[in-house]
Amino acid sequence: MARPEATPAAPGSRALVVDLIRSSGPISRVELTAATGLTQPAISLIVRKLLTDGIVRLTGSTATGGKPRQMLEINARARIAVGIQLAFEAITLVATDTAGGVIARQQIDGAALAPPEEVTRRIVRGYENFVRGSGLDRTAIAGVAVVAPGPIDQKAGRVLGPPTLQHWRDFPLREEIGSGIGVPLLVENDAAAAGIGEFWSRGVSRHETFGSIYIGSGIGAGVVLDGALYRGASSNAVEIGHVTVVPGGRECFCGNIGCLERYAAPSAVVKEAAKNKNAFDDLDLTFEIERNAREFDVIGLAAINGHAAASKLLQQSAEYLAEGAVTLANLFDLDALILTGPGVAIAGSIYTRAIRARLESQRFARRAHPISVELSANPRDAAAIGASSLVLQSTLSPGHGPVLHQSAIDRG
Repeated sequence: MARPEATPAAPGSRALVVDLIRSSGPISRVELTAATGLTQPAISLIVRKLLTDGIVRLTGSTATGGKPRQMLEINARARIAVGIQLAFEAITLVATDTAGGVIARQQIDGAALAPPEEVTRRIVRGYENFVRGSGLDRTAIAGVAVVAPGPIDQKAGRVLGPPTLQHWRDFPLREEIGSGIGVPLLVENDAAAAGIGEFWSRGVSRHETFGSIYIGSGIGAGVVLDGALYRGASSNAVEIGHVTVVPGGRECFCGNIGCLERYAAPSAVVKEAAKNKNAFDDLDLTFEIERNAREFDVIGLAAINGHAAASKLLQQSAEYLAEGAVTLANLFDLDALILTGPGVAIAGSIYTRAIRARLESQRFARRAHPISVELSANPRDAAAIGASSLVLQSTLSPGHGPVLHQSAIDRG
């Protein structure tokens, strides 16, 4: 009797299999069948295609009392993705392999107050120098993702005007950069990208409800459900920085009042320090907007070393952030929460302690299950690494990530 042909798997099945091999590998076909609920022929078909494409590879076998099972793992060098983080202080370029490991990094001058057209030309030149100087194989580059502070119009690839980049309002970022670098491109919110980057590079299981809080120039967050970034209607979801923590408080650029970002973000901390300059005379702060990020680091380091005024400011910021973390954990019933972004590179321990204490005493589901709260291993580059992870997810797990746009490629 002829062996029946395998039925083509559903579109989401490949994404499911890739995600399981990424988070659980090395893993056998038999284990994939049990974990996914797919049929053996469907798993065999998907795995065969992944092996042919070079996305997964065989990594020996294991004895189970019967026939040895061949084990599968992600082929780390199958694809290269490039992430570019656009920020006021610096522009960071990162290249990662298929497993999310960083293989190259470079930093160039940030956007500051320069015209967007000038900055995008700098990014295009920076990308070419980065690829050439790092010796990256251009044929292996799956695409590029550029991330910036939100809000973002992802479909149009536009920056809608975050507070630190107000002069970028409605700027067609994808069009301007895509026409210059000549590879598939996508544009994303930096905080959301950092969330998927932490999920991908940590090998987190798709069965976990995973969240991250990102502290850069502002405060954002990302949540990963069933292996995919939760996006909302316009890919501007989980903006925890714009949840009210002080009713009737300070006005925010977003139109809301008393936003978390206005009390806990690095810029807010530096502004509070400026109100009491005498207490910070020994730290040699200038309170210039262009130096906000650096001066927040100075205050953070002073707080770690016991500076009384700095410690008070950081603790206030951490308590506000902890309140936002409780809201995030309660809304999504999180299994894990990661704190990331350049704002926690120095004094992250202060924020982590405050969040853990608040979640232990106030989280709604605290008696039902635990929640882990950890610091990122690479907070300064988290958004850029996350950007490259979005490219990988879009390429390796179609349907789980945003679409890489081909239309912007210069075909001349």
